[in-house]
Amino acid sequence: TPAPAAPAAASPVEAPPPPRAAGLFLWPLKGEVVAEFGPLPGKGQHNDGINIAAARGTPIRAAENGVVVYVGNELKGFGNLLLIKHADGWMTAYAHAEQLKVDRGARIKRGQVIATVGSSGNASQPQLHFEIRRGTEAVNPLDYLPERKR
Repeated sequence: TPAPAAPAAASPVEAPPPPRAAGLFLWPLKGEVVAEFGPLPGKGQHNDGINIAAARGTPIRAAENGVVVYVGNELKGFGNLLLIKHADGWMTAYAHAEQLKVDRGARIKRGQVIATVGSSGNASQPQLHFEIRRGTEAVNPLDYLPERKR
């Protein structure tokens, strides 16, 4: 006899993400990088991404094609958070949003507006906390984003 099926609630949402559009990720918004990847001076903490300051309400765009796997605010300090799963084991995270514009399970196109800048969570000013992960490991987003024109 076949094994019983797992309850629907236990099954992951992820349809396989669409193929990536390009080698580099897209900048999710224009703004000044106010906190870089790496150890935070004097705090004994590590920034797993970069923080980009921008005006409240500025549109945040998806850095790559993918599937939304998390939308919510349960992770302490991150405020309104969105996670997008990409092909080849990549994931991007967008935190401190004011409004989240997409739902869990949505297929997202590179450059699509997914949220707006806010200061939810522990952010002291409107900004985006942006992470790029390969598997479970956070990588420096600046290594995977196009060079900024000064």
